[in-house]
Amino acid sequence: MTHATKSDVWKTAVTVLQEAHPPFFPPGGHVMTVVVEYPPGDPGAPPHWHPGPAFGYVVEGEMVFELEGEPPRVVKAGEAFWEPGGDVIHYQDGNHRTDRRLKFTVTMFCEEGKPMLTPVPAEELAKRADRRRSG
Repeated sequence: MTHATKSDVWKTAVTVLQEAHPPFFPPGGHVMTVVVEYPPGDPGAPPHWHPGPAFGYVVEGEMVFELEGEPPRVVKAGEAFWEPGGDVIHYQDGNHRTDRRLKFTVTMFCEEGKPMLTPVPAEELAKRADRRRSG
């Protein structure tokens, strides 16, 4: 009988994708991890809010990612993203590619009894139009 030798691989097996200091954790909060998949060219969710911070990772494809106050950017497979949640509008999370699907995971800090995503009414988008930056 042979015994496996102890491996030191764990010491170098971790790669930090991102670090963030979220501004808050919703009262009575819980954590949810979801997988989102959009077909080629899909615009994604409408502009929306999340009740708390959200941390994501693109598994496949490319996402157009736009938060209030920041220019849109493309997040590619293997890259991470995050948003503070609360009253910061998440304008875009659509599929940047027309020839392949987009698949990403998001871990959200949610508030018990509230939806994980709330669409922003058109009137609110109009009031805050000056906070949106073009690319």
